[in-house]
Amino acid sequence: MFLLLISTLGIFALRDTGAQSVTQPDVHVTVSEGAPLELRCNYSSSGTPYLFWYMQHPNQGLQFLLKYFSGDTLVKGIKGFEAEFKNHETTFHLRKSRALGSDAAKYFCAKASVQASDSAVYYCAASDTVTGTAGGAERKL
Repeated sequence: MFLLLISTLGIFALRDTGAQSVTQPDVHVTVSEGAPLELRCNYSSSGTPYLFWYMQHPNQGLQFLLKYFSGDTLVKGIKGFEAEFKNHETTFHLRKSRALGSDAAKYFCAKASVQASDSAVYYCAASDTVTGTAGGAERKL
């Protein structure tokens, strides 16, 4: 029997106000390959939150799985994952009907609170990590 060790970290919030929070009560979850998988996420919020699930394999970046903003409470994501938003229980549990070996990873539940004051133009920037390069920007056609 092949077992998967799933790690969870529930301290991820994109913007948090007041006592709003996200918690993942299970630090580690072990499931057999082919068995159903459920990762729990509980939240507190003064309104309807924006909720997200991400996964991260060792030595790799975060991979977005799914999100809930509004509308249908059952959210289908990539790789067979789904989550159900239950406002009355304040839960957003991630599920998969059959776990695969490739599902062994860390999982993050996140909540965002967006305000009108967040409206802006946002930029992403990166710096050169190679030492000894000439300064200045280069444009290639």
